[in-house]
Amino acid sequence: MKVIYKDFKKGEVKVKIDSADDLWFLSALVEQSDIVYGRAERKIKIGESEKSVKKSISVAISVEKVEFDPYAGALRVNGKVVEGSEDVPKGVHQTIEVEENSIIKVTKERWFEYQKKRLEEATKNLSLNVLIVVFDRENAIFALLKKYGYDVLSSIEGDVEKKGVPKQKESTFFLDIVKQIKLYDDRLDFYKIVVASPAFWKEEIVKLIKDSKLKEKIVSASCNSVSKNGIDEVLKRGEIKTVLREERAVREMNLVEELLGEIGKNGLAGYGIDEAENLANASNVRVLLVTDKFIKSNRLEKTFDRIDSLMKAVDKIKGEIHVVSSEHEGGKKLDGLGGIAALMRYKNY
Repeated sequence: MKVIYKDFKKGEVKVKIDSADDLWFLSALVEQSDIVYGRAERKIKIGESEKSVKKSISVAISVEKVEFDPYAGALRVNGKVVEGSEDVPKGVHQTIEVEENSIIKVTKERWFEYQKKRLEEATKNLSLNVLIVVFDRENAIFALLKKYGYDVLSSIEGDVEKKGVPKQKESTFFLDIVKQIKLYDDRLDFYKIVVASPAFWKEEIVKLIKDSKLKEKIVSASCNSVSKNGIDEVLKRGEIKTVLREERAVREMNLVEELLGEIGKNGLAGYGIDEAENLANASNVRVLLVTDKFIKSNRLEKTFDRIDSLMKAVDKIKGEIHVVSSEHEGGKKLDGLGGIAALMRYKNY
């Protein structure tokens, strides 16, 4: 997500959506009564006739409902029109469908610190603990995946067999690639390693990896060239999007497992809205975990004010706030505990 403009005093933030991950971040930021400005599709009547045409319009709506569809790669923001063209009367319902490359503006009465931090997290160009390797029989490029693009770590060349020159020895180039992958993994301990090549060479690399733990990290993909264009090609593929979703899910599941471990030994944890509130009031929340499903259900039931006050209280005492997706097993376990829980700073007696 790229921030085009922000003025927290006016409550305004304008952003460009770069990936499906950005849509998930945005779904946790946009709330009821926010004003969202964007483009939408709407059927407009032509003159006095009954005919209508679908037009793309600029519109601002007061948000009533936010739905994130991870499978369609879209965020649907629904509400009543507060600004628009003459063809769209104020007060009618309209949906803005936010997708990759969409530009929208969000206006809030107030941006709270945990929301600003979440926005900052979405816009940071962080390393994502994923290695990309593009290669063929002659060249290989190793790159570290960043939130926006990548950093090339190194490149290596093999001994190219020349026409008319007798083959002196068997090429060890693929073994050299595997050796370089292992060196980087020993140092950086990647979550996943994406190996991409034209044709079937990626399969040869996988066969050469004997370390079972390293092999489990490998994700295969295809590319047409061994160049920066080849890396760009890999970044657009579905395999990368899947890896990024999985990595975020793993981070969240680790937090939930830490929580469950503390609960199991009657340690530094509390769960359910009442316990979380009590811990926040005692300034005893190190990490607050809340599922997106819990947030959405409370918004629909008009009871979100209580959750909002709790999150503000945790933010005030410098506790971390993590919105956990209910799509994975960790989120489902947290929903089973009431959808909200806290890791404590110290044991209550």
